[in-house]
Amino acid sequence: MKDPKDNKLEKPRPIRKLSNKKPVKPPKFNPMWIYGVILFAMFAFVLFMQTDAGKPITFQQFETYLKAGDVDRLVASKTGDFVQADVYIKQSSITSKPEFAEIKKAQGNFNLTPGTNPQFYFTDASYESLKQSVSAAQKDVPDGQKILPEYRESGSLFSNPLVQIVIMVVLVVALWLFVMRRMSGGSGGGPGGQIFNIGKSKATLFDKEAQVSVTFNDVAGLEEAKQEVMEIVDFLKNPKKYTNLGGKIPKGALLVGSPGTGKTLLAKAVAGEAQVPFFSLSGSDFVEMFVGVGASRVRDLFRQAKDKAPCIIFIDEIDAIGRARGKNNIVGGNDERENTLNQLLVEMDGFGTDSGIIILAATNRPDVLDSALLRPGRFDRQVSIDKPDLIGREQIFKVHLKPVKLAEGVDAKKLSAQTPGFAGAEIANVCNEAALIAARKNKEAVDMQDFQDAIDRVIGGLEKKNKIISPEEKRIVAYHEAGHAIAGWFLEHADPLVKVSIVPRGVAALGYAQYLPKEQFLYTIEQLEDGMCMTLGGRVAEDIIFGKISTGAQNDLERITKLAYAMVTIYGMNEKVGNVSFNDTQGEYQFNKPYSEKTSELIDDEVRGQINAVYARTKKLLTDKRDGLEKLANKLIEKEILFQSDLEEILGKRPFDNRTTYDEFVNGTPAESNQEPAAQSMVHEGVGDHSGTFERNPEEKDATAGNE
Repeated sequence: MKDPKDNKLEKPRPIRKLSNKKPVKPPKFNPMWIYGVILFAMFAFVLFMQTDAGKPITFQQFETYLKAGDVDRLVASKTGDFVQADVYIKQSSITSKPEFAEIKKAQGNFNLTPGTNPQFYFTDASYESLKQSVSAAQKDVPDGQKILPEYRESGSLFSNPLVQIVIMVVLVVALWLFVMRRMSGGSGGGPGGQIFNIGKSKATLFDKEAQVSVTFNDVAGLEEAKQEVMEIVDFLKNPKKYTNLGGKIPKGALLVGSPGTGKTLLAKAVAGEAQVPFFSLSGSDFVEMFVGVGASRVRDLFRQAKDKAPCIIFIDEIDAIGRARGKNNIVGGNDERENTLNQLLVEMDGFGTDSGIIILAATNRPDVLDSALLRPGRFDRQVSIDKPDLIGREQIFKVHLKPVKLAEGVDAKKLSAQTPGFAGAEIANVCNEAALIAARKNKEAVDMQDFQDAIDRVIGGLEKKNKIISPEEKRIVAYHEAGHAIAGWFLEHADPLVKVSIVPRGVAALGYAQYLPKEQFLYTIEQLEDGMCMTLGGRVAEDIIFGKISTGAQNDLERITKLAYAMVTIYGMNEKVGNVSFNDTQGEYQFNKPYSEKTSELIDDEVRGQINAVYARTKKLLTDKRDGLEKLANKLIEKEILFQSDLEEILGKRPFDNRTTYDEFVNGTPAESNQEPAAQSMVHEGVGDHSGTFERNPEEKDATAGNE
């Protein structure tokens, strides 16, 4: 039968309204609470362990204990207007006599060390009165067995045992906090600032609250590189434009270029234009003294990025953690850098990688990076940021000249043509130096002469007007620089001279000759040999005029030696060695030469023979032009600085009608090599180290020849 209870109608359940309120997140755990709990526990332990000064008694009771032989010692201290006498009972009496049963029980409950705390105390008017009373109570006791009161200075707050323990605890806790914060590598407020946050990422977040003001308009001379990264920014703003055609957003872009070319500036522009969360950090931010911290920081970085996706992560100087694995490993060691790199590889394109995170990285050492880091899927694009060409330098000058108060006649086009090989950072330095030079001269505006002085400062170093040079040394330097100028003037493929100076500059340079090379990719044997002749002109001039040589040609000899070895071993420009190249870009030949000892001797002989032939050719040229050499050197001694117009006046028109890139660009004629990377300004200095000059490395002169 059907249960009558089943016929009852079920009451309708009330409909709950959906709340629009977001769930309240529980408060984050603050590690400072742990410090507070530890500190409170230590104070509680100290207070629990601390006992009072004993039970108060009268002098008659003390006299009873004294006569019974129960008193171990008596310690007196000043307390206000009275003297307090602390009574210490012998441990044997406490253990055996029933009247001290409470004291024995207290020692057991509190685990007190016997003899550390007094059991009783009483007061007296003064220390002298106390001594007399105690002596009178022991008049029948032999002198060697009497208990005499010990006096202890009191009254200072720091003499209180409780205060001393509290101070010690505070000092220990403060020292512990200081050490933990120093070990974590930061302040207590930020990520990684506490020992509990040491594995947290140190990335700086730029979002709507903290935006970057740099835009693509502030980046000049990097049009191709800007196009690459602007597409990534456009994808983040308009993803459907690409996804409708089946395209996917690139996971990463690696910015590769020489120092000062604008890699970090381009990343700042991406942060300013993207309008999405932008995490910025350097490769060294992952490195820590603790094992496993780097990998932990990588995981935390990508966890934060996934929470804010779509977003961009920029890692500057990624070679700090991205070096190739498996080299220089310690057997049985734990390489923290490799662990960090492994975790980065997994996060960038691992099994469970989420989309929406774009990685930007910058480095000037792509050759040392691990091949797994460079593959598509991690860094889909490698954006090459080279030194700017003529048009690029003009655009960069226009950007950096905006805040400078310029005089009439300052032309960014002329400045860009006079600074071949300059990167963006060096151009910014030139503009800043020109403004400082004009301010030093109390000018109201910066003119072209200030920019010329600034270029000389960047190329040759600080002018040393007060440097004391003997007349004989000045004469040697003048002939040395005149030899460079004469050799370059009468050689067809040599770079045209811009300026020759015997004013000391830099650390140890007593003079220099500046040339304006044409910007080009490829060099022939004739061009390289003419350049070697021009470089040896200073040494040859000293030999011809003085019949002896000086140390002023050190830099010249270094350059022609490197160039000669490059011609023989890299560019295959020697008949006996043949069309072979031993260029070691990957460092494969660190310990073993790729050729035999016989070939090594042949290379040395051919290099030495080639340099001797060039030297003989230069000596013949300068001997034939000795009159011009004498006139030019004397003019240099007189004026110290000579320009191209001065050489035309002394030597006549240059016999070769080779237009430089400067002439073509400034006069408006399209240069053939505007789209080619800039060659560096050739500077031949008279003496000393020339690392401050912008000279093209002989190995880099024909860097693309092997790729053609």
